[in-house]
Amino acid sequence: MEIKSTRIDSANVEITATIPMDEVNANFEKIAKELSKTTTIQGFRKGKVPVAIVKKQYGQKLVEDAEAEALRKVFSQGLAELNISNDSLMGEPNITKFDKTDNSIEVVVKVATRPTIELGDLTKLVPDFKKPTVSDNDVTARIKQLAEQTAPLVDIKRNRKMKDGDTAVIDFEGSIDGVLFDGGAGKGHALLLGSNSFIPGFEDQLIGVKRDEEVVIKVTFPENYGEDLAGKDAEFKVKVTQIQVKEEVEITDELAKTMMPGEDNASVETLTKEVKAQLEYEALGKLYNEDLKPKLLETLITDLSVDIPEFVLEQEIDMALNKKAGTMSDEEVQELRDNKDKLDTLRETLRDEAMKSVRATFIIDAIAKEKAVKIEEQEVMQTVYREAMQMGQDPQKAYEHYKDSGYLPAIQMSMVEDRVLSGLLNDKIA
Repeated sequence: MEIKSTRIDSANVEITATIPMDEVNANFEKIAKELSKTTTIQGFRKGKVPVAIVKKQYGQKLVEDAEAEALRKVFSQGLAELNISNDSLMGEPNITKFDKTDNSIEVVVKVATRPTIELGDLTKLVPDFKKPTVSDNDVTARIKQLAEQTAPLVDIKRNRKMKDGDTAVIDFEGSIDGVLFDGGAGKGHALLLGSNSFIPGFEDQLIGVKRDEEVVIKVTFPENYGEDLAGKDAEFKVKVTQIQVKEEVEITDELAKTMMPGEDNASVETLTKEVKAQLEYEALGKLYNEDLKPKLLETLITDLSVDIPEFVLEQEIDMALNKKAGTMSDEEVQELRDNKDKLDTLRETLRDEAMKSVRATFIIDAIAKEKAVKIEEQEVMQTVYREAMQMGQDPQKAYEHYKDSGYLPAIQMSMVEDRVLSGLLNDKIA
């Protein structure tokens, strides 16, 4: 058997071989003989079936098994020739040529391996930046904002026009075509203007209204509001009985103690330090997420050399193509099925972005290994649970949905990417 292995690059290997039919036939005879000792065929005792009968019963299957055994030998010797270990392989071997004649089988097998990436000094690729600063005014404003969240509402003394952020205490009565509808009336209801908690447009029409004034508000219920009211026009007779605002907050040590429960030495000074640190953390996170991380990832993709396994790139293009098809009409999809040239052209338009995505995945994976960055399944679960709870969803059901849909690996990879990029940027600060 003639075998030649060629390493195209660090991620792709091509193995060519000529398999003599004598070797395939020898495999055929060996497999048939072994099977005759174990198979059961009516009219013969187990283990006593003549080889000729086995060949007649399982002929085509024996041929396929004989050829498969020869291919396994090609694959094994081809990898050994280049000292490639099984744990570096990616995906299944791809047989791109299998030409069979009376004397031999000409074979070409393409194999993908995990690429070798020379990362070098990554600090040189991290952009220079200044850590965001927070002003004293920003700190004071945040403390007041936090304090006002628990501050009581008080009635305003001087009657004035309402503005965004005021709380309107209202009596209201709603009707459609002059007929009152169930659930459309209320008394003494406190409505925070700007909260968007009522029907769209309702709160906007209260801006500029004074206490004791009566107005008619016209709105249209959203299409997804409910079966009886969806999409219908309605009128609300509204009377503003009181206008309320949050009680003015004075920043004192006593306030600090209520805002820092469990802190023995809580004071305005310690509260200010903690709030300032939190604001700096938020500002840095915003700078990272909106500016530095995208730029850093783009630099890594551009500057680091990465060999891409062919089949991985093709899979990424397939996924992008399927996503694109999901936005197309049935007629457009059918046209692609009927026109291979048009389909191939569309695939090529997706190649560059697919290449960037695959390069990014391998680069992040390599850096994560070098920096010992790991995201365990428990951490992924906690993240899914937390986000589900924030959205008012059942966390267990959300996690099971992601798991059953196969989304957890993508979530995990996203978390690894975030931690890798944040780590590189944090090292720059240090």
